[in-house]
Amino acid sequence: MSDALINGLAGAGGGIIAQLITYPLQTVNTRQQTQRESKEGKRKQLSTIEHMCQVARQEGWDRLYGGLAPSLVGTAASQGVYYYFYQIFRTKAEVAALDRKKRGIGDGSVGMLSSLVVAALSGCVNVLLTNPIWVVVTRMQTHSKKAKNSPTRAMTAEDAILAAVEPPPYGTTNAIQEVYDEAGFWGFWKGVIPTLIMVSNPSIQFMLYETLLKKLRKRRASNNKASDVTALEIFLLGALAKLGATVLTYPLLVVKARLQAKQVLGGDKRHQYKGTFDAILKMMNHEGFYGFYKGMSTKIVQSVLAAAVLFMVKEELVRGARWLLTGAPANSTASRLR
Repeated sequence: MSDALINGLAGAGGGIIAQLITYPLQTVNTRQQTQRESKEGKRKQLSTIEHMCQVARQEGWDRLYGGLAPSLVGTAASQGVYYYFYQIFRTKAEVAALDRKKRGIGDGSVGMLSSLVVAALSGCVNVLLTNPIWVVVTRMQTHSKKAKNSPTRAMTAEDAILAAVEPPPYGTTNAIQEVYDEAGFWGFWKGVIPTLIMVSNPSIQFMLYETLLKKLRKRRASNNKASDVTALEIFLLGALAKLGATVLTYPLLVVKARLQAKQVLGGDKRHQYKGTFDAILKMMNHEGFYGFYKGMSTKIVQSVLAAAVLFMVKEELVRGARWLLTGAPANSTASRLR
């Protein structure tokens, strides 16, 4: 089994586990990002826990897991595609670095800029292949049932019958049909421009992660200690790298969510977006700078936790797979996280 395939499968497995753990936070964050309100009409913002409890109370706990099935498919596909192509591009970069060393240029290691380019290329391939899945997931996360409040007037017999009839569940098929009816085939690539720009997030994340990992190993080697890194250290390095990347790129994530959420036709024109730049201008004019950072605290908690779990699980899966296939010990050069 190739090294790229091992990393791809391990990335998919780590992504699924991280998704299962953090999905309610992701649902709440998507809803926070797509809330529309003017500069003048700001209301008290609910905390993450308060928002989760509100959704559970008014719509049921299952709504916190709306879109989980396509999201798991998307996570497995995204992580698998990303790590597979990352390993291929990384290997090519390593070969190029060794070739430059033979010609007397550099020390044979992949530099920071090369790592950034490798991660960006992998991210672009991932976005173009998996964007339709995430459009469907966003629709399902932002679809809400009407709150079950007490009636404000006496109910007629007809009202009582209608209230007793539960609407059919909003599933993956409904979301796909809704997107197609609204914008046709290309509707499944809504938000692809900010998402392509967002490849800078994993690029920054991996650049920070590998830089920190390399420094940690180098420091241990200079102190005559084993260069192997523990699962806990991988967890902490992954969390720190994701934190830095998320803070820098969050506004693009909000714009992407606004474009992929359902557009209310015939409603307020300020909340209807023709494209990326139209969304940015309308958000800036009507919501101000704050609009680009809605749900930031929730996203930091969710993304940092998810990234840390992903890195830790992926590392252990890669080590386990290589041990089963080659019998190589966990601290060998072959077991390093690529």
